[in-house]
Amino acid sequence: MVERINAGPRMSQAVVHGNTVYLAGLTADDSKADVKGQTKQILDKIDALLAKAGTDKSKVLSANIWLTDIATWSQMNEVWDAWVAPGNTPARATVEAKLAAPGLKVEIMVQCAK
Repeated sequence: MVERINAGPRMSQAVVHGNTVYLAGLTADDSKADVKGQTKQILDKIDALLAKAGTDKSKVLSANIWLTDIATWSQMNEVWDAWVAPGNTPARATVEAKLAAPGLKVEIMVQCAK
């Protein structure tokens, strides 16, 4: 069985298959916020989607993070480190990339166990 959460015509924000939850790449709603603000907005979205899927950040398996400027890595990490569940850090990659819309500075995608 496959459950789709917040499904749209192009993509779902989350897909649950078996005991795994796959989140789409998420960005901030307020593209005027700085890297810390955008990261906080995204992590709040992740928490909400994982709750809808019946799980939480303590079960995140992996994370991919895209930054428009890798020089902001430490700013993003300040927020990430305060959010991530101690003792349950996921496998993670962070890279610099152009994002889909001007003003976006961060995009995060995670996979999580139920």
